[in-house]
Amino acid sequence: MTLNKAMMVLALSLAGGAAMAVPHSATVDFSKGQEGWWAMQPLNGVGGSGIDHNMGVGAPALRTVIDNFGVSWGTHSNQAFLGDYTKLPGVTIGLDISAQQIDFFGQEVSRDLVVELRDYDNKPADLPYTSVFYNLGSIDSTKGWQHLSVTIGDTNSLALPAGWGGYGGPDGQGPTLPSGRTFASVLASVDEIVFTTLKPGYFFDYARYDVAIDNLSITAVPEPSTYGMLIGGLGLVGWMARRKSRAAA
Repeated sequence: MTLNKAMMVLALSLAGGAAMAVPHSATVDFSKGQEGWWAMQPLNGVGGSGIDHNMGVGAPALRTVIDNFGVSWGTHSNQAFLGDYTKLPGVTIGLDISAQQIDFFGQEVSRDLVVELRDYDNKPADLPYTSVFYNLGSIDSTKGWQHLSVTIGDTNSLALPAGWGGYGGPDGQGPTLPSGRTFASVLASVDEIVFTTLKPGYFFDYARYDVAIDNLSITAVPEPSTYGMLIGGLGLVGWMARRKSRAAA
C-alpha cells in the first residue's frame, strides 16, 4: 500500500468514527435555505413562515408571522442536531432571535423561549413523545436581536440538571419525566429538536407573533478518545512518512 493510499484510508476511518458521534457541530444561517428546519404555518391562511433576506444577522433569517398560542421552529431531519447526545461529554445549543412583535390584543408582551429535545421512541402511551427542555430566556419587541444558548455539561446525567424540565411525567408533579426515563436516556435518542415559546405543561394566551431566527447552532465537544485517535493517527502517518523517506535514501 502506498503512503498516500494509507493516509487516505486512515483519514476515512477517522472521519467515519467521528461521524458516529451524532450530533456534530454545525450552524444553519439560512443562506442555503431551511436545511431541514420546519417553521409554523397558519391554519387560517393569514401570515406564515419563510426566508427573509433583509433582516438576518449577517445572513437571511427564518421569519414567522402568525396568530397562535405560541411560535415554534424545529427539525427532525437535520442530522447535525439529532441522535445520541450521550456520545459527547458536552454540547452547546443556541440561536439568534428577534421578536418584531408579540401582540396580545393591542398590548406588547414577552414570552419565554425554550429549547426542547424530543424522543418519540420510548414514550408514555397517551403522549406523542418524551422530552427535556430548558428556558433560554425571554423575548419581546424591545430587545432586538439577541443570542440565546445553553450548554449541557454532562450528557450522561441521570437527574435533570439545574434549569431543565421534563415532559411526560404524571400530572400534578410539575415538569418531570415519566417513570423509567432519565435525562440521559432522552438525550441518547433525540429525534427532534424544537425552539418554542410553548413551554411544555403550560397554557398560553392567543397572540400575534412576528419573530425571526438566525444562526441555529450546535457545538459538540469531542470525546477525549477522538483526540487520541487523531493524535495517534497523525503519529502513525508521520512514522510511515519517515520510514518511507529512510527507505528511499
